Amino acid sequence: MRDDELADRPAKVTLSAPERLADGYRPYCRYHLTLGGDGASVAQRRDVILAGKVVAVLPVDLARDEIVLIRQFRLPAHLANGKGELIEIVAGRVEPGEAADATARRECGEEIGVSPSALAELFTYLTSPGITDEEVTVFLAAVDASKVPARTSLGGEQIETIRVSIDAALAALVQGRMHNGPLLIALQWLALNRARLAALLGRAR
Repeated sequence: MRDDELADRPAKVTLSAPERLADGYRPYCRYHLTLGGDGASVAQRRDVILAGKVVAVLPVDLARDEIVLIRQFRLPAHLANGKGELIEIVAGRVEPGEAADATARRECGEEIGVSPSALAELFTYLTSPGITDEEVTVFLAAVDASKVPARTSLGGEQIETIRVSIDAALAALVQGRMHNGPLLIALQWLALNRARLAALLGRAR
């Protein structure tokens, strides 16, 4: 098997200009496209929410063996299952002209009230590529959990901060009590890579 056989790759696709269907929190656009070539092309129509780049940050206090999570209300979660007060990790959108690591630092300061002393980029994933171009880059952040306030307030959002041991967070993951995607992915990564945290943050800026 070649190294690139299990890797995403560019597509042979011809795209129309986007047709703006609606404006809201993010633009909603329609594309007409032709996929493939050499006599095997397929015409498709796809509607996409243009959400762009996002960061998610897992703040960890190595000295205390803790991570810092947050709780905040999400209307779509409330509509989906009646449990709108989600447990999450720090996250936010990358502003135009802003580097992803700068966003990660800014969001930590805004959502948990402390800035990281070190930051390591882990991986990038697409949240729901059938409907949105939203792409999340996950960071590991070294923080002093003792300086995290009990609550923060940002742009009308009321955020509760939660200091929890790594063991307790991983136990909650196994029990299926949390449903936020970036949180679950980050905790699964943590379960696989817990022994590497100090090394990763030691090499980070």
